[in-house]
Amino acid sequence: MSPTSEGTAGGKIHRFPVRVYYEDTDFSGFVYHASYLRFMERGRSEFLRICGIGHQMLLQLREPLFWTVRSISIKFIRPAGIEDALTVHTRVAEIGGARMFLEQRIERDGEELTRADVEVCVISGAGRPRRIPETVRERMAIYPRSADNPAGSQGELDA
Repeated sequence: MSPTSEGTAGGKIHRFPVRVYYEDTDFSGFVYHASYLRFMERGRSEFLRICGIGHQMLLQLREPLFWTVRSISIKFIRPAGIEDALTVHTRVAEIGGARMFLEQRIERDGEELTRADVEVCVISGAGRPRRIPETVRERMAIYPRSADNPAGSQGELDA
């Protein structure tokens, strides 16, 4: 599959290309730490959208819902610089009743620069947590490894 603005999905991993621009860097010319979070947000959003469970799909439900990040743990390994071509990798690790756990990493030419474990959930318009709708679960069933899905992902981004 050729890369597009949505990225590519191969196997259990979604890959999203990002180019580092001047606005993404700090005074040193390296990517500012918060920019990695923006890159990962774009990768997650595109992954969910091409799976058919993006923001617009959730807004069209009987009770409109919204994806939100509940927690994120990030490790910065190596810096990226201006004009670097990066790839954001996103993989579903687990889907629970009201939460989905994702693993993300950012690479430059196959070299890992940043890694994050992300917990997302859906909330109502009033900000209250809701269970992940069954339609979302059905579309995501192929991704995580579980007792019901032993062929799913292995829980590590390196597969």
